[in-house]
Amino acid sequence: MALTNPMPMGPWKITVYDQENFQGKRMEFTSSCQNIMDCGFDNIRSLKVECGAWAGYEHSSFCGQQFVLERGDYPRWESWSGSNAYHIERLMSFRPICSANHKESKIVVFERENFIGRQWEMNDDYPSLQAMGWPNNEIGSMQVQSGAWVCYQYPGYRGYQYILECDRHGGEYKHYREWGSHAQTFQVQSLRRIQQ
Repeated sequence: MALTNPMPMGPWKITVYDQENFQGKRMEFTSSCQNIMDCGFDNIRSLKVECGAWAGYEHSSFCGQQFVLERGDYPRWESWSGSNAYHIERLMSFRPICSANHKESKIVVFERENFIGRQWEMNDDYPSLQAMGWPNNEIGSMQVQSGAWVCYQYPGYRGYQYILECDRHGGEYKHYREWGSHAQTFQVQSLRRIQQ
């Protein structure tokens, strides 16, 4: 059974399962799902992203810990949660990342909130900002000029994930509280472009 909404239009498709290893009840989506429980699931335990990039969320209504979901198979929760700061086995809502464009991505990071202090323009993936010359382990604010990015709390793309997009907040993230409902700190030590 495929659920579709008129908005947004685009090349997105995700199949979710209520059991690990692509077993049990399954459902295909081509647009956002605000609460998987409305579709008869109590949780998502595996999924396949067939087209497009998606943002998954720990709670309904796109709240809680964020997970970037790019094309591929995710047989268990560890495959999408990676090395998070805390153990999560919940995925209750998801939506397409409309601005994902790996080749045309640009972000400017600032030392302090409200776009103050030293800045650095990036258009590539950085597994360690400090190794590339950023002076500390925090970023105060960010402007996403094009594409979509996932920022990580720790080097090597580990820890909390924050999905930042040029078409949300006008691409402007003035303070860590705008990175997501789960953000608790300015700490960002690696970031990468989201694959479309």
